[in-house]
Amino acid sequence: MLTTTAVPVRTSAVDVPPAVPLYRRPVWTVAIAVAVLLLAFSGSYGYHPDELYFRLLGEHGLDWGYVDQPALLPLLVKGATLVFGDSLWAIRVPAALCAAAIVLLGSLIAAELGGRRKAQTLTAFGLGTSTMVLAFGHWMLTSSVDTVAWCAVLLFMLRALLRGDGRWWLAAGAAVGVALFAKFIILLLPVSILVGVLLVGPRSAFRDRRLYLGMALALVIGSPNLIYQIVNDFPQLQMAEGLAEADGTINRQIFFINLVFLFGPVQLLFWVTGLFKIFREPRWRLARALGAGYFVATAAALMIEGGRSDYTGGFLMGLFAVGCVVAERWTDGRKIRTTLVAGLLALGGALQIVLALPVVPERNLADFPYFSMSSESVGWPHVTRQIADAYGDLPAADRGRAVILAENFGEVGALDKYGSDMDLPPVYSGHNQLHAWGPPPESATVVVSVGIDKKLLARNFQSCQVVGKLDTGIKVINPEVGKEINICRGPRTSWQSMWPEFRHYNAYL
Repeated sequence: MLTTTAVPVRTSAVDVPPAVPLYRRPVWTVAIAVAVLLLAFSGSYGYHPDELYFRLLGEHGLDWGYVDQPALLPLLVKGATLVFGDSLWAIRVPAALCAAAIVLLGSLIAAELGGRRKAQTLTAFGLGTSTMVLAFGHWMLTSSVDTVAWCAVLLFMLRALLRGDGRWWLAAGAAVGVALFAKFIILLLPVSILVGVLLVGPRSAFRDRRLYLGMALALVIGSPNLIYQIVNDFPQLQMAEGLAEADGTINRQIFFINLVFLFGPVQLLFWVTGLFKIFREPRWRLARALGAGYFVATAAALMIEGGRSDYTGGFLMGLFAVGCVVAERWTDGRKIRTTLVAGLLALGGALQIVLALPVVPERNLADFPYFSMSSESVGWPHVTRQIADAYGDLPAADRGRAVILAENFGEVGALDKYGSDMDLPPVYSGHNQLHAWGPPPESATVVVSVGIDKKLLARNFQSCQVVGKLDTGIKVINPEVGKEINICRGPRTSWQSMWPEFRHYNAYL
């Protein structure tokens, strides 16, 4: 008796190469090596201001959302400290695991595009040593988790398009819904890809009802975030406006320069090649929405999202995988070409490890002004001690009616982490979510002000006196260096009346 086997029907007659199984040994080896490398450096320098902020949010009490982000990152940081202890190393464990996950998902994308062992290994190594993945894997940032989500959603959408299997639209929708608990920018990926499908096909995807079920699934899973935004007057939109006003112009000016450093100059060659080839290779006709979507997302980032190049980083990971598949074909059977490609990636990886990880001694950071994120993570204990000394120098009568008023969440987070044994008064700030925790009590008539604008202080207090300027204890280019510590007395009106003027929505500055 003859038997028949059902064959999946593709959405196009184009000869699309079948997905290749994952070559687990080399890919897992790279993923584990990346995680070990990141954990080895996780205790170096100090907390990034964002990490201090996430820790502070978790310590204050978890919520369904915050004015500047959804709920997942403070929850992860809180969980990490409960499991591993309240330490720098502990809160960076999830970030290192996220970097390893990106390596694995990126290799699966290469496999989906027809990449064999070499292409998958190149993708794993190239992503694992890229500036973006190393940085997001070292510091615990919203982008650490968000980038994993981009990889997962991109993989599922490519499978839906390349295999013509609408079940992957449901997986993509579920992944988007979960990712909304980390960062709302994830919506840029599916929207841009679907616009790309509309522009370059396969438009038959829009006839699959499972695409719309996937959209509904994303909304249902992510609905707590939407409810929080509605109830709280859409604070995320206000936050986006604040970021655009503060950094939008400069971000747009350096957008294309940042693209070179986002992945690294060597990886740039691969993803640009992938962007070019995805439109020219017939076998990737069903995946061309990835390339078209990248242009759509870039235009959106430049126009409405503050001009940050890392907002399109998820597309670059997919295009990089395409470039690695092209490199595999170019090097097949050619040892010299293989050596050249491997050598370039190794050289680029070594450079990016130096740029992205804290390998330079703290005392030498001032000689490397491009390490801005590293510079932001040093000196917090010294800053805390300076603020504590300014408070301690107050007369006893003033200390009993004093509060600390900090300019940003980094300062508040540092005071919470390092000032617990310094007998400090309550700390307040108008920065992002911290504004909702104020204002100070009306009994607070003396303020130790840290970094607050002088004009703002003059409008709201009868007298202010500079008593010091912040430094980090070492020579380093750091945003906190030079900020004034003022002692202000005599509020001109009630704190309830003044407090709205102290609110500001932006990133750490």
